[in-house]
Amino acid sequence: MTRERGFSGLDARFLLLVPVCLVVLALAIAAAVGIGEMPIPIGTVARSVTNHMGWTTAEISRIQDSVIWDLRLSRALVAALCGAGLAICGAILQSLLRNTLAEPYVLGVSAGASTGAVAIIILGVGAGAVSLSAGAFAGALAAFAFVAVLSGGGRGGADRTILSGVAAAQLFNALTAYIVTTSGNAQQARDVMFWLLGSFGGVRWPEFQLLVVVILIGLAVCIWYARALDAFTFGDDAAASLGIAVERVRLVLFAVTALITATIVSMVGSIGFVGLVVPHAVRFLVGPGHMRLLPSCALVGAVFMVLADIVSRSVMVQQTLPIGIVTALVGVPCFSLILYRQRRAL
Repeated sequence: MTRERGFSGLDARFLLLVPVCLVVLALAIAAAVGIGEMPIPIGTVARSVTNHMGWTTAEISRIQDSVIWDLRLSRALVAALCGAGLAICGAILQSLLRNTLAEPYVLGVSAGASTGAVAIIILGVGAGAVSLSAGAFAGALAAFAFVAVLSGGGRGGADRTILSGVAAAQLFNALTAYIVTTSGNAQQARDVMFWLLGSFGGVRWPEFQLLVVVILIGLAVCIWYARALDAFTFGDDAAASLGIAVERVRLVLFAVTALITATIVSMVGSIGFVGLVVPHAVRFLVGPGHMRLLPSCALVGAVFMVLADIVSRSVMVQQTLPIGIVTALVGVPCFSLILYRQRRAL
């Protein structure tokens, strides 16, 4: 009976968390669209959105309408999708690798994307025919391929996969540093540093459309394997005893998380700590069951990233902080708390 009450309690928390997060997310996006050098009332934001949806024909300034629809709304929605994607990837990797400190960049994808982006910015690879996002995405896939080869496609187990990711990160970080120090000027180095810390400044509706497709498909695949992820929490042997094809499932989920992470990093750069901290906070609220955990991580990660973007644009007058700085200021204390709790548990 106690066990049943515990599960029903977690279900109740989940059913409460979802609508609360949806309301908070809507309000956060509205606030993100209204805040800026040109403050816009939320009512004006609502009228602009409903006009573009074809629901109303309210009068609104062309300048305000352009700022809302062409600049701020797409940025806020991309921020929400990036937060959702990174949180989902963090939850998946923490279960697959059975490591509470795993996060989306553990496979070296971010380091590979950085190398690809630097090759475009400084070396001019592609002679202008290859965009920054395409170069970063190619670098991310190269890093994932490197890890897949070293780890035997995930067949080497969690420890070998982590070590392969560390090796890939070191290799591509070294390549990035070599390119910057030997070929870049001061302005290029500054541009690279800003990109490495993450920025939503250049995202528009095409990025939103691609992210929607990638993250929704990735979330659907991960939820499909929710039972397998629950089993992976107890180890490969436990998963195999339940009839789960351990190697195949691990490879599929590694590929999905790598694709989501590579897409996000190629568009907005590296944003740390979201995929590390959010899954732990959500797991505390709704429990470890992935049917509840994954959708909850997506919602909480979206809210967290939109709020972080608001802070990055508001903390300094007429200047935007890289989003990675804001997430790190929140993530580092939480990361320290996780380490402290692990030490006490030993």
